[in-house]
Amino acid sequence: MGMSVGPAEGDVPPEMNTTPLIDVMLVLLIIFLINIPVQTHAVKLDLPQQANDQPAEPPKPPVIHKVTIDFLDNIYFDGNLVDLNTLTGYFQRAAAQDDQPEFHVRPEAQTRFETVNKVLASAQRSGVTKIGFIGNEVYAN
Repeated sequence: MGMSVGPAEGDVPPEMNTTPLIDVMLVLLIIFLINIPVQTHAVKLDLPQQANDQPAEPPKPPVIHKVTIDFLDNIYFDGNLVDLNTLTGYFQRAAAQDDQPEFHVRPEAQTRFETVNKVLASAQRSGVTKIGFIGNEVYAN
């Protein structure tokens, strides 16, 4: 029986254990990061100042006019039967106001497109900017 006292000829020489070295390096890195002064980047903003101590009054609800067009091509302005020229006059008066009222157009299901188009063209020529359709859910099916 033979006994081996030294490393064999094909063995790799032992390496130094680097784990404690890496641990010390990480501890030093954390110490340096803690000791670095914190730099704050501040941006100066000129915020608006409130003129008085009164809270701002809530906005008043807009004036809403309903324009209904039935299947017989009759035009109703706030429930009153009107012709296209009278409706154009209402549109022009509304467009001249600083705070324009809203116009809600509600055509019935069997209304001809030509009549609705005339109403919308009249509103556009008059300068009305707040106009929309209501009751579109009846056309979903």
